[in-house]
Amino acid sequence: GHTTGPSLNNDKLYKFAYSAEVYVDRVKASLQKSAGYRISSGVDVNLLWRNPDNDDDQLVKITIRDVQVENVNERPAAKNIFKGKSTEKIIGKGYLEALQRPIVLELVRGKVKNFYSYQNEPGFTQNIKRGLASLFQLQLHSGAAREMDISGTCNTTYQVRQDQVTKIKALDSCEIEKQGFTSHNQILDVNTKATSATIYVLEDGFIKSIKAEENYVFLLNSRRKTGARIVSKQRLELNSVQAGPGLIAGKQVASVIKTLDSSYVAVPLVAEPVKSECKKCPSLSEHWQSIREHMHPEKLSKTEAARSFLSFIQNIRKATKEEILQIIRSENKELLPQVVDAVTSSQTPASLEAVLEFLDFKDASTSAIQERFLYACGFASHPSEMLLKSLTDKFKGDIANEEIRETLVIVMGALIRKLCDREGCKLPAVVEAKRLILNRLEKAKKDDNVRMYLLALKNALFPEAIPLLLKYAESEEGPMSNIATTALQRYDPSFLTKEVKETMNRIYHQNHKVHEKTVRTTAAAIILNSNPSYMEVKNILLSIGELPLEMNKYMLSMIQDILQFEMPASKTVRQVLKDMRAHNYDRFSKIGSSSAYSGYVTRGPDVSSTYSLDILYSGSGILRRSNMNIRVFDRNAELHAMQVVIEAQGLESIIAATPDEGEENLDSFAGMSAILFDVQLRPVTFFQGYSDLMSKMLSATGDSMNVIKGLLLLTDYSQEIQLQSGPSASAEFLGGLAIDISGGMEFSLWYRESKTNVKNRVAMFIAGNTEVDSFFVKTGTETTLEVETTLDFSSTVQFSQYPFLVCMQMDRVESPFRHYVTKYESLPSGRRYTARRGKAELLAGNEYPLHQENSNMCRKVFSAQSDSSSSWF
Repeated sequence: GHTTGPSLNNDKLYKFAYSAEVYVDRVKASLQKSAGYRISSGVDVNLLWRNPDNDDDQLVKITIRDVQVENVNERPAAKNIFKGKSTEKIIGKGYLEALQRPIVLELVRGKVKNFYSYQNEPGFTQNIKRGLASLFQLQLHSGAAREMDISGTCNTTYQVRQDQVTKIKALDSCEIEKQGFTSHNQILDVNTKATSATIYVLEDGFIKSIKAEENYVFLLNSRRKTGARIVSKQRLELNSVQAGPGLIAGKQVASVIKTLDSSYVAVPLVAEPVKSECKKCPSLSEHWQSIREHMHPEKLSKTEAARSFLSFIQNIRKATKEEILQIIRSENKELLPQVVDAVTSSQTPASLEAVLEFLDFKDASTSAIQERFLYACGFASHPSEMLLKSLTDKFKGDIANEEIRETLVIVMGALIRKLCDREGCKLPAVVEAKRLILNRLEKAKKDDNVRMYLLALKNALFPEAIPLLLKYAESEEGPMSNIATTALQRYDPSFLTKEVKETMNRIYHQNHKVHEKTVRTTAAAIILNSNPSYMEVKNILLSIGELPLEMNKYMLSMIQDILQFEMPASKTVRQVLKDMRAHNYDRFSKIGSSSAYSGYVTRGPDVSSTYSLDILYSGSGILRRSNMNIRVFDRNAELHAMQVVIEAQGLESIIAATPDEGEENLDSFAGMSAILFDVQLRPVTFFQGYSDLMSKMLSATGDSMNVIKGLLLLTDYSQEIQLQSGPSASAEFLGGLAIDISGGMEFSLWYRESKTNVKNRVAMFIAGNTEVDSFFVKTGTETTLEVETTLDFSSTVQFSQYPFLVCMQMDRVESPFRHYVTKYESLPSGRRYTARRGKAELLAGNEYPLHQENSNMCRKVFSAQSDSSSSWF
């Protein structure tokens, strides 16, 4: 009769040769050099039963025999981990017996309707059999189908040409239970591609040969040269057809199976999860003891600290709450912050419970460690709803330290944004946290409270907050209005409605009331960055010349930067300038020392990074705001890696100068605010009020204040993969950053000069491990990248004359960079083959040129300094 699936002949035994190979290596490497292994065997296939009412329903018996395990590539004897070991020794006697027990398939029109095997069989041998059984599933007409096999339920396409059938499985469509997570920001994440194709050659209505190949590729988005590939190949070749056993008579499948062997049960064809146990792994506390010395605070800008941090996280993720608590409770206060960084970054239910049980927010004496915990929450790579809920509960309870209360709500804002970015805006914990922040802001009386809720909104960036931010931007006093406008500046321009732009124009042009320069310049930046209209640009350009001294120069510099750096608004600006030629000269020849400038830190094939520096002074030569940003972007995403803003106000009285218009009553203040990896941190104050300023000036040590120090988990990617030949595989990429950012401001009344400096010391370590685990053998490739660098930014201002002299410097020291790739094959006994290659280089230091005007000024400042060193005033 006619069949729509392959059909076996009665009373025949089909003898096949089977092999399954895996290869693991760098993406571009040749398979001949890869790590891996091959399992090969004979496979016997015979027909047991054909349905008397439907010849397209067949029971087929499949038996694996003569199993061999070997290297996939020739290795010299000394490097061959299988040398001198029998298959029984490699796989284990019980496992080998299980593997050679036959399975039975019920094929209906070429598809596997039932897969019969033994109930209590080890998962990994069962999966190898599932991988073989899945090969026998095919249809003999072209078209698409949703099919279930070892990989799950997948979209599959068949193309049939005479005796050849090609089966393409769309692996990204497969529904199968799998563990894993990805990083919050795409730039820090890993890109994956997976393909699967099988080619069948038929003869006499049955299979003559099968070749299947499956490929997985993993690439670091930030450096696409770094990555890994897994290739899994299966081959089945018909060697001979011999006389075989006869058919079993019967009407029903169930009775035939019972006759054959009553122990057979129908088991799912989809792979079952299998994890091999680690026999010789150290306990969490043993591991901590081995890395502890690298975690001292003074070593935190070394790559060894970042490497240890990552390995610690991997172990914490396997640990229980009790094991974690034991380490937290026993550690001294010098190392405890680093332990808390790692435990919090692990983001498992056990690690969160442990750290929350340990921390007591009612105890003000441990606020430093509470802050480390909160920042690690803010930087979480894939935060859970549970984390936000726990923090919201803490916020409603007693908190002894006011600064911790502030940090807590600011971090809640960051978590709201991260959860919303992952379609989590409707989660109960997110809805509750949003409502809490908005309600408390509406009711807040004290400035401090208003400030912390505005900063929380500056992190959360949800659209519903925009009307409230507009209200604060336009009607409140300086500091609050400043936070509200900088919060609006962080929104994607697509959220900035007509109403937002109208408000920003009113603030900039001071239509309703006088605003501080810092707020006005931010409003201008928002207008110019969100697709400004011709009239908006024209009005801003017309205002230059009518502004306070230094603000003229700043706005002029901002416009020049837009043109020089070809920013989106540059087309409109050029158009307006062309039409305004008549009254340009006077307006655009303003003197002053403020400036805005952007440039590239690095330009690469995958990712580029830019810096922008802008400095605004008051008319008397005292810094009002210096703002340094570093942004990283690729073709489709952007990451605000860093912002350090130093702000000062009301300092004119020290040098007996006149404050600018509208700034006569500002309290003396200087402080610093930072954004790190898209998270706004709690601002720090250098001094507040005249007496605080005087006492600090008289003892002016110029000591810098720490803004943030700690260990951050940036890249956090983990995926489990089921290979169609049976083994499971995993890809894990972790990127850690050890960071130390400090900043300071000092005055010298003698030399009439002030200095601000920001020092960023960072060490980064990225580790990728891609592994295939077949229970009795593991093979994989490990990639590591490490770099240490320091970026210094300083500005010196001499205000003994006007325009005063300003010199800005931005330097990167020379930085060691190391990159290694290790391939390995290993047995549980510890026998291991490894091949390692790598390179280490020194990346040259760089003094960033900023702009010509600045270079000229620096020459003057340094010559003036050498003159003044010997003379009083």
